[in-house]
Amino acid sequence: MPSVKSSTAYAEASIRVLKGLEPVKQRPGMYTRTDNPLHIVQEVIDNAADEALAGFGTRIGVVLHADGSVGVEDDGRGIPVGLHPEEGVPVIEIVYTRLHAGGKFDKGAGGAYSFSGGLHGVGVSVTNALAKRLEVTVWREGQVAQLAFAGGEVAEVLALRKAGAGDKKHGTRVRVWPDAKYFESAEMPRHELVHLLRSKAVLMPGVTVTLTVEKSGETTTWKYDKGLRDYLMQHLAADPLIPLFEGEQYAGASETENFAEGEGAAWCVAFTDEGATLRESYVNLIPTVAGGTHESGLKDGLFGAIKGFIEMHALCPKGVKLMPEDVFNRASFVLSAKVLDPQFQGQIKERLNSRDALRLVSAYVKPALELWLNQHVEWGRKLADLVIRQAQTRQRAAQKVEKKRGSGVAVLPGKLTDCESRDLLHNEVFLVEGDSAGGSAKMGRDKETQAVLPLRGKVLNTWEVERDRLFANTEIHDIAVAIGVDPHGPAPYDGTEPDLSGLRYGKVCILSDADVDGSHIQVLLLTLFFRHFPRLVERGHVYVARPPLYRIDAPARGRRPAAKLYALDEGELEATLDKLRKEGAREGSWSISRFKGLGEMNAEQLWETTLNPETRRLLPVSWLGGGFEATTVILGKLMGKGEAAARRELMELHGDAVDVDV
Repeated sequence: MPSVKSSTAYAEASIRVLKGLEPVKQRPGMYTRTDNPLHIVQEVIDNAADEALAGFGTRIGVVLHADGSVGVEDDGRGIPVGLHPEEGVPVIEIVYTRLHAGGKFDKGAGGAYSFSGGLHGVGVSVTNALAKRLEVTVWREGQVAQLAFAGGEVAEVLALRKAGAGDKKHGTRVRVWPDAKYFESAEMPRHELVHLLRSKAVLMPGVTVTLTVEKSGETTTWKYDKGLRDYLMQHLAADPLIPLFEGEQYAGASETENFAEGEGAAWCVAFTDEGATLRESYVNLIPTVAGGTHESGLKDGLFGAIKGFIEMHALCPKGVKLMPEDVFNRASFVLSAKVLDPQFQGQIKERLNSRDALRLVSAYVKPALELWLNQHVEWGRKLADLVIRQAQTRQRAAQKVEKKRGSGVAVLPGKLTDCESRDLLHNEVFLVEGDSAGGSAKMGRDKETQAVLPLRGKVLNTWEVERDRLFANTEIHDIAVAIGVDPHGPAPYDGTEPDLSGLRYGKVCILSDADVDGSHIQVLLLTLFFRHFPRLVERGHVYVARPPLYRIDAPARGRRPAAKLYALDEGELEATLDKLRKEGAREGSWSISRFKGLGEMNAEQLWETTLNPETRRLLPVSWLGGGFEATTVILGKLMGKGEAAARRELMELHGDAVDVDV
């Protein structure tokens, strides 16, 4: 029992409000990489690159000083030096000391940055928060301003004066001393920094990028006129099988029904028969090392064009089925996308999540490659031969796995709509609530790799059902037969290892409505898998699909075309509406639809939001933080018939945190 003292220590004064840059110092890992200081320096470099991207800079210089500090200088417009009209504080101070403040939010015509990597407004303020000292010098409109910060706070105003007569210099110089206590290593990774700077030069033809090391006096300069081609050719591990496929296309003013003016991509692709592949992608000059939807768009465009060429020339042997990986496996590329309002996964921007970026890149790459292949048929035939060989190798590997499973064949449930592939790495089955949703899923799915099993109503609560009684329930019987695995007990699995050799799908996905009833069905199915198929959970085969609850038909605003947006829940809906207001949409000019169920979605909507592997939200199911035992305790309280008192206690403790549809 807790003491009286400990139970009363939690009071009003216990709630702490973090102000200014305190949240960054308390939890730096939420805002930046903490293995080394490169990312906080990259935030400064990205700002200089955004000036060049906007057409106002031609030079970026980086200096590694002998004292461990790093300097970054550009010849852009310079940060405004006056007072902010609303805050009454110098703009430079706001930029470096306030989270969610910056010049990148206004994406409309006339905004300071139409296309930029920054969109969270926390970049250089995080740099400042995690630095022992930071100095900023700005040359702008005949004025020079210089401020110094220490630990994120203004330390001193070093200069605020008019420039000398005839001095037309403009730009910004930042010198930062990273604070070693926030990083695992204070050492700046030279190789990664060189790669970053070189890539900026590659992606901005005509811009000069330099790196100077003060200790050695060494200076390296990069400037490319034909950036992507030169860079890819320098770094390929093997000679390309056919000439490089390169292109560049951006939306014009007449295309704004589909994309915002200026959105598009530049790309250069090489296909090699051997050796390692090089794959680099960028969004508004930000390196996306974990890829994202723009890479998926490139993959989609390449596959669509090459598959069409193979079919048109009847090159594919009988029995060979092509998949996107067959094209992508031997592709090296550099991709640079321009997206008006990029949505990244996390603050460090390593992966692009913008759903429209897939359609954007694919829409430009596919027709360009189709034209290119039909103009160079011999090259197209060589490429087709490479792709077909990749597909045959993949299918042979899958057949070997199939043979190991034995000859016993179960009669599959009649309502299962199976997929064509037998490749466990790609196959997935969706357990769908009801025939109506099942119909949309069947029409919207990828027939090659996605199967659909409709379930009739809510499955049985199996928490206290004996294993030998499970198959008395038709729905549970159909699930077990469809996935090819028999029910088994918890670890240590009754002393024997469960037989998973018959598993037919690499992913078993629970797909239910986004409302409360759908959540209940999710819990019942999760109970079934946890209690009677725990090995599938442990090995990462069970997933939960997250369909949206709302659709927002947004009007055209500024440079953005009208669009259909989706929101997972009430919170995401409010965030989307706030964003529309900031973008200039008139209050009420949008319309909101609430999906009563998956059956209300047409096949195209269900594919785009829930089934497409490149744009969906699919959550892997795993044990709670305390492992198997902790999960057993929680599920026992929720699903056990004799646990009414425990459930009441849970509801009393956490009831206020739950949103309930009544």
